[in-house]
Amino acid sequence: MDIETIYREYHDKVLYYIKGKVNNAEDAEDLCADVFLKVQKKIDEYDETKAAPSTWVYTIARNAVIDFYRVNRVTEELPEEIVSDEEVDLELLQNETLSELAEALKKLSEEERTVIVLHYYEGLSLMDIEQRTGLSYGQVKLRHNSALKVMKKFFDDREKKDKSGFHLV
Repeated sequence: MDIETIYREYHDKVLYYIKGKVNNAEDAEDLCADVFLKVQKKIDEYDETKAAPSTWVYTIARNAVIDFYRVNRVTEELPEEIVSDEEVDLELLQNETLSELAEALKKLSEEERTVIVLHYYEGLSLMDIEQRTGLSYGQVKLRHNSALKVMKKFFDDREKKDKSGFHLV
């Protein structure tokens, strides 16, 4: 499959997908263009025995959206609506800047990151995330709780480091 065919077949779909995740239309269009630049650069590495073209293109798009939030929202604070079934120290999470959150997000699996981004940035319920990702509700809830535990540990370790001057593991 060549880049022109991929572009014609997936451009509108990818743009619609990104617009559903990014509030600003110009940012969505820029991200879409970035996705297809990455597709063009990586087309020689694409292996159709490992993934369908749609899976490959959407993975690039999803990662571009995640990167967008990491890079462009570094000075904002987390929304105050952060809630979990677990006893997470929400005050600690709410006071962290998004640059620190980006560091914590790197500790998560791809599915955990997707759930966190969709839930806290997109404002989707766990049931909506189930429908969007194809994961079962139980899987979404497990990924959500697991991600919050990892992030809590990250922030707790960071707080210990800040208080002691060195990192305690």
